[in-house]
Amino acid sequence: MTIRIAVIGAGLMGADHARIVAEDMPGATLRVVCDRDAARAASLADRHGAEAATDPVAVIARDDVDALIVASPDVTHAPLCLACISAGKKVLCEKPLSQSSSECLDVLRAEEARGGRHVMLGFMRRFDPAYLQMRRALTDGTIGRALMLHNWHRNGSTPAPDFTGAMAITNSAPHEFDILRYLLDSEPVCITATQPRRSDDKVAPVVMVVGTEDGQIVTIEVNNNAAYGYDVKAELIGETGSIATTHLSHTRIDKDARQSVGHDPDWRNRYAEAYRQQNRAFLHWVRGGDYPGRAASSWDGYAAAMIAEAGVAALHSGRRQDISLIPRPEFYA
Repeated sequence: MTIRIAVIGAGLMGADHARIVAEDMPGATLRVVCDRDAARAASLADRHGAEAATDPVAVIARDDVDALIVASPDVTHAPLCLACISAGKKVLCEKPLSQSSSECLDVLRAEEARGGRHVMLGFMRRFDPAYLQMRRALTDGTIGRALMLHNWHRNGSTPAPDFTGAMAITNSAPHEFDILRYLLDSEPVCITATQPRRSDDKVAPVVMVVGTEDGQIVTIEVNNNAAYGYDVKAELIGETGSIATTHLSHTRIDKDARQSVGHDPDWRNRYAEAYRQQNRAFLHWVRGGDYPGRAASSWDGYAAAMIAEAGVAALHSGRRQDISLIPRPEFYA
């Protein structure tokens, strides 16, 4: 059976998802591309032989759409997930589920009321080979008990001129918030956040320290004006060893007594395989398979939002903030 998928959002992420569905997901077909910008929707749809639309709620309700991928602006994610749940359709939603923990709880309650999971959240690092190897080094005892996790998340420049330190926490850092929970299998309990001072008016890096319920320490640097390119890495330190992701580059240049490798301008090349594997896992679930074991759920979206809210409060107050999640519902065990 071919699964007919609609992609909502025709920007950078929507275009990547549409291409993966059309070219890298055997058993799926791209049925509709939906975007408020009719011309942008039509351009992307024509590229892949799909239909274009502008009304996401109408697309969700269509009988010839079996499942959805939501890659529209952040503020639309929770409302569109709620519409998918109401329609009884499964959805792969880009992160964040919402920047409001309260809105995330609305999605949790809707899924529970419906009696089944309908949302898979796009924290794609859970499908990235490097992070999977890091997790395996913990679960098989290679590096012993985890003590610390160091993360840095650097972009060449901010995505918008009015980008702020708080936005670095709510927009960029949720990937780090989720991967720390996935790798360490421990919930965060506190967070601090601070910024150094730049010599210009660009947003400075945000440095966070997170403590977990198992006594581990996690550092997170989000630098949205690193200037040199996109660079995301992590190092996990255990009691008997450590494991770190490495810079990915297909080539190296040796010239003028120097050696150099390039940096990507954004995330798409670095995580291309993670996105492919994530989307294929989504398709397997839609076709009747079990919910993917490593996938992020609505609960994980809520947890990331709670950490981000505490992080913003810590940045503004200059003091450590406690993180208090509601008890994990049995529905998401």
